Amino acid sequence: MAYLVKQSHRAPAVTSPVPVDESLPRACVIGAGSSGIAAAKQLHLAGIGFDCFEKGSDIGGTWVLDNSNGQSACYDTLEINTSCPRMAFSDFPMPADYPPYARHDQVHAYFEQYVDHFGFRDTITFDTTVEQVTRSSDGRWDVRFTGPSGTETRTYDAVVVANGHHWDPRWPEPAYPGTFDGEQIHSHDYRSADQLAGRDVVVVGAGNSAMDIAVESSRVARSTTWSVRRAEWVLRKFLLGKPSDQVALPGWLPWWVTAARLRIGATYAGSMTKYGLPAPTHRPGQSHPVQSDQIRARLAAGAVTARPGIERLDGDRVVFVDGTTAPADLIVWATGYQVTFPFLAPELVSAQDNELPLWKRTVHPDLPGLYFIGLVQAIGAVMPIAEAQSAWIAETLAGRYVPPADDVVRRQMTAEHRRDKKQFYASPRHTMEVDFDHYLWDLARELRRGRARAAS
Repeated sequence: MAYLVKQSHRAPAVTSPVPVDESLPRACVIGAGSSGIAAAKQLHLAGIGFDCFEKGSDIGGTWVLDNSNGQSACYDTLEINTSCPRMAFSDFPMPADYPPYARHDQVHAYFEQYVDHFGFRDTITFDTTVEQVTRSSDGRWDVRFTGPSGTETRTYDAVVVANGHHWDPRWPEPAYPGTFDGEQIHSHDYRSADQLAGRDVVVVGAGNSAMDIAVESSRVARSTTWSVRRAEWVLRKFLLGKPSDQVALPGWLPWWVTAARLRIGATYAGSMTKYGLPAPTHRPGQSHPVQSDQIRARLAAGAVTARPGIERLDGDRVVFVDGTTAPADLIVWATGYQVTFPFLAPELVSAQDNELPLWKRTVHPDLPGLYFIGLVQAIGAVMPIAEAQSAWIAETLAGRYVPPADDVVRRQMTAEHRRDKKQFYASPRHTMEVDFDHYLWDLARELRRGRARAAS
């Protein structure tokens, strides 16, 4: 039976330093965004010595507008697409006075409070770029980094990669034929409607950012055209007056139950074909959900014109595959991101077409001691997943968890990767897709099993 998601009371603040157990392995955490701080907190409370290196001077990663690390895709109207209770860490709910879907500045403030609540801010070294991570001769990991004091290399037993996957823009490949006389930007570089005001704007893409930017453009631009090559099911953020994701499902249920819930949401939201968009070629649940409560109204008002995919660029116009054209002096490419790790050599780790199979989306079986946090695209928020992954890693390093045999790990990884790819249509967007509730349930089950193996 479905159940309503509830927020718990905040845990008591950790007011005294947690002593480091020098007998335990030492770790390096790369990044202090939502996944990096989840990892740092779990290692800190487990007494595991570690360094956390953040390229910029802020906590919060992509949720910091104009983050000094230069990698945030945040814009001034950004708000979460997962409701606050579903996004929050399990032991630190978001403030009760937050709206159902928090703004980016509220999310940033929440992360700042989280770090101070658990008392690990001094473990984060800011304005420091990890340049290279390599295997050392003894099987550990050498991390070369550059900070205010210069360049240094330290050796760690474990490296936790939490550099995010919404920072390296993916542009159309190959580029569309023709020439364009205007300006082209990626949605990663969009910050405010000032960039759109008074212009003929074409927004390309079918995701949440594309819809947000098209809505903002419709209020300030001379004209707004929304180009969608492959249509999606656009869900509403509220269902019967409540956030639509507040009804969660037990994780042990099969995927078809979650897909059925998404189909109900799509039916309630209604078709987008009456606004000029093509019908999706996949069923609800076969793609990452997108949500908007405003795009339909702007389309209905004629403030946004829907068009299919682009055929070519033609000077000051864009030509679409149905033969129609639109004036344009600005194209916003909301075409997603590449998964890259600039500090890891491609022959060591690479994600060709964004595909990087991992055991439980965390462990590379060929590279012991190297972990990936938050490298998922969840039907739900990444923060609780990053928290669960980090707790699992902390218990592994502390010796309280033991994994199964290597052949079991590889067999499970292959089967789960094949299953996840089958559930969603083939796309670079879906190579890391997981079912939020099932993933957390499955990881908790594996943690229990590994504890039993450690105790035997």
